[in-house]
Amino acid sequence: MQNRMKNHPLTEEQIATLLTKAPVGRIATIGPDGYPYIVPMHFVYYNKTIYTHCLPKGQKSDYISKNKKVGFEVDEMLGLLYDNIEIPCDTNTIFNSVIISGNANMIVDLNEKREILNKFVDKYTPHLSKKALPENIVKG
Repeated sequence: MQNRMKNHPLTEEQIATLLTKAPVGRIATIGPDGYPYIVPMHFVYYNKTIYTHCLPKGQKSDYISKNKKVGFEVDEMLGLLYDNIEIPCDTNTIFNSVIISGNANMIVDLNEKREILNKFVDKYTPHLSKKALPENIVKG
């Protein structure tokens, strides 16, 4: 763990707030060559769980099907600390971040999928929240 994280950990409330409001998170999977594959994604934080969505076929889905271990990260830059700094490398940044390691699982239950997809609609396109999701999207 980085020294800053040890000395300035976020509270559970701050973590939940950042995970709720952050528009983009980054998921890291492990490729068959053993190297990480990191991609920015829309996500929702609901019931203390991170939900992302992707197509049933693709690099990310393929990697997760072979190795469920993933990393997930969100951050927000709050500002730069450069007043009275004379040496460029002494500049610092104020930011909050959440870094999570865990296992990814695909949701197969259609009712659960619908519920989570509606959470995506609520977060990213709230003006469409009252519209029904197309069944082919829920099944995909």
